[in-house]
Amino acid sequence: MKYLIVNADDFGASRGINRGIIEAHRNGIVTSTSLIVNTPFGEEAAKLANEARHLSVGLHVDLAKAPDGTTERLREELQRQFARFVELMGRPPSHLDSHHNLHRDPKALPEFLELASKHGLPLREHSPVRYFSKFYGQWGGETHFEQISVKALRRMLETEIEDGITELSCHPGYAEPDYPGSYCVEREAELRTLCDLVIRDVLAAHSIQLISYHDLDKLAVGLANRGAS
Repeated sequence: MKYLIVNADDFGASRGINRGIIEAHRNGIVTSTSLIVNTPFGEEAAKLANEARHLSVGLHVDLAKAPDGTTERLREELQRQFARFVELMGRPPSHLDSHHNLHRDPKALPEFLELASKHGLPLREHSPVRYFSKFYGQWGGETHFEQISVKALRRMLETEIEDGITELSCHPGYAEPDYPGSYCVEREAELRTLCDLVIRDVLAAHSIQLISYHDLDKLAVGLANRGAS
């Protein structure tokens, strides 16, 4: 069986991104998101998320403004952002990842793994969930709309989603002045693709079941019981 988590990164980065992610959840295939807590828009994002009860919300650790230096300072920053998440959301995150996947840094990874283990959270690329990141529309400083088109996503779903659980990362949103990042117009293109009705038809045709990180524990038990029978 093919299970798919569609996770929108950068929740809380701007009002336009917040609005786009919620729209991609309500009208599209986004089932999960990852919240940045150290922005002026994190509180708004948390309020929107708490109105979308089927949306799983993880912690998107942002180390751009974190203190450099010792392992102890990194650990303190991770704990601070985790505590801020709980303060905003009123509950722990459903999963753990990081802005620009900085948890891949060999110096940072042990601290991320420790935090994930302490709270029983799946960490991106270190859990039974396979990470799929090809749905992205910019590289080499140039925009590639062809990579985030309906045609491209359809091909990815048809040919690259395997049996088991896959997380497809995405970055929907609206281009608004409150977001200074370079990945901007691409977000609106992603949003249109994620909400296109053709994509739901593709999921049905290939027996790909949408789930969120809320479903992970229950699904893992079911798969384990099936394997034992």
